[in-house]
Amino acid sequence: MLLRLRGPDGMIRLNLEKTDTFAELGRQLVAQLPPTVDPSSISMSPDPQAKDSKLLKDIAKFKLSQISLNHGDLIFINYQHQNATNGHTNGEPIPSTTISSTNRLNGKPILPTEDLPIDPPPLASPSQVIKNPWEVVRQSALDDRLDRQDGKIPRGRDRMCKHGPKGMCDYCMPLDPFNAQYLADKKIKYLSFHSYLRKINSATNKPELGSSFIPPLKEPYFRVKRDCPSGHPEWPEGICTKCQPSAITLQPQTFRMVDHVEFASFELVNSFIDAWRKTGAQRVGYLYGRYAEYSEVPLGVKAIVEAVYEVPQIDEVDGVSLNAWENEAAVNDVAKLCGLEQVGVIYTDLLDAGTGDGKVICKRHADSYYLSSLEVCFAARLQAQHPKPTKWSDTGRFGSNFVTCIISGDETGQIAISSYQVSNDAVEMVRADLIEPSADPNVMLVREEEEDDGSKSRTRYIPEVFYRKINEYGANVQENAKPSFPVEYLFVTLTHGFPAQPKPLFNSSSFPIENREIMGESQQHSAVAKALDTSNGNQLGSLSDFHLLNFIHGMGVLSKEEEALLCRVATTHDLADTYQLFSMPGWQTLETILQATGETPFKKRPRRSSDEGGRGGDAGLSYASTSSTAPAPGSRSNKSGEPLAKRLAAVRLNDRNEHRPIFERAKFEEL
Repeated sequence: MLLRLRGPDGMIRLNLEKTDTFAELGRQLVAQLPPTVDPSSISMSPDPQAKDSKLLKDIAKFKLSQISLNHGDLIFINYQHQNATNGHTNGEPIPSTTISSTNRLNGKPILPTEDLPIDPPPLASPSQVIKNPWEVVRQSALDDRLDRQDGKIPRGRDRMCKHGPKGMCDYCMPLDPFNAQYLADKKIKYLSFHSYLRKINSATNKPELGSSFIPPLKEPYFRVKRDCPSGHPEWPEGICTKCQPSAITLQPQTFRMVDHVEFASFELVNSFIDAWRKTGAQRVGYLYGRYAEYSEVPLGVKAIVEAVYEVPQIDEVDGVSLNAWENEAAVNDVAKLCGLEQVGVIYTDLLDAGTGDGKVICKRHADSYYLSSLEVCFAARLQAQHPKPTKWSDTGRFGSNFVTCIISGDETGQIAISSYQVSNDAVEMVRADLIEPSADPNVMLVREEEEDDGSKSRTRYIPEVFYRKINEYGANVQENAKPSFPVEYLFVTLTHGFPAQPKPLFNSSSFPIENREIMGESQQHSAVAKALDTSNGNQLGSLSDFHLLNFIHGMGVLSKEEEALLCRVATTHDLADTYQLFSMPGWQTLETILQATGETPFKKRPRRSSDEGGRGGDAGLSYASTSSTAPAPGSRSNKSGEPLAKRLAAVRLNDRNEHRPIFERAKFEEL
């Protein structure tokens, strides 16, 4: 017999026998439900209002004939989704909070119960879409806050207004965050991501019409689809118009995922440039920080950089070769405990002008280049490794918040910072292996379908690539991008700066930076002992240092709870947490290790005997350190003529203490 089951995701039809049990019905039903459904939450009811509903697991042993089900009967089902199947956060499973799929969007987003950013779910095919991504994909807390804002730009009363103080007209009504005239007046070149989202969402979805919600964002996809429904062999054995990518028309991207890069302090950048000052070679580092709202741009986002981690590398005058970064996961774990994440990469491109006044050569300008084709490919690969999860995309991800910063010389010969992001088209073209850098930094090459040996490539399909430009006659024309096209179509520029009142998360920079052995700087236990020195009333010492936290984490002497407390002390600078950390067994083990290696982490307060009262600190020296210099009784003074009293200046000869020897001056000095 045929049974109809109506659920939140539509109608399902099953062919069963009356002698079958509900367990068999459940096996066939689960195979047709979305993979995120929790089977233990499936309930059934003969009523649309879910009256007298029963869980499927409770009636699994009963036969269909016992419930009096007949051919063509309609059953109403309900279930919940598992968030844990959606992805993970830094390799750790997320709590299995559930969101009912009966919640439908009517032009307004349904916010998740937790604000934990996670990676988009792994897909069998990158082109596969997620059903109802607003229910299973979790964004960052910042994206959720910006989604709840209307983003309107308020305006004051205009001279053309004819209404009263409580009225409103076209001249004073708030503007949309993507208003072109406002952006031109404020000299804002690119839309923010959320402004761009509001713009395309207003054109895609019409809540007033009552139509179903359609995710407005769609990532570009320039590869051959592996799940073609036509039934032919997979590419390269077969291809059709359904699975082959369409022609690509490149245009400058009108929005950017991050609008501003803010460095927490000037010392952060200055210590990174010191590597070039000492060696003359270039340097690469990863930026760790967080994202926050940027009020200068409507619905803007800024990346706040709190630390720079210098990865293993081989520095040269004209470039850098990166080595394997084996402890990347460990560094990310420490950053997560501090509330930070990877936000970008920074590298130097400096060449001394030779004038002796600290000026550098300006290599990047309007007549040369700003971002070379090799750097575009490098940034695209990094952005592809850090996708941005969003519930507004049918694939659960869109673009990346990863930024690229370059330290180079400006037109005046001063050292300046430039910030960039490559476009989503550039990231996908690098993923699809469609482009490659050229010797000319201003030009990007389109790859050929043939390999170097002349055989046809079995790994990439090269579609037609075009780009639009203004020709010499002022007309907007379309040009073929093969064999090369300008690199300016593939990146957007960001602003950068420093806060007016710096409040960095880490307020110490005394600990040596990692991977600088070639410069004569290395991270040793002596540097840890110096950082843990709490003399002179400095109770926190120099714990507030990102490089020190990573070194202690690498020693492996602290438990996870103690490491979390250490990171909290380093970021919050709480004195109570500091004393709690000092009493932890793992911390005391760390002190013992430093003492066993000959390093003293703390300068202990000197002891004073009861009869010394308020005497000076000389009496605090131990007897063992002084008695070794004292001659045996009856010996003569040294022949150098130096008074022995000067050699025994640390011994108070007038004191009489049962713990100290009594020295008689007549026996040891010639008067």
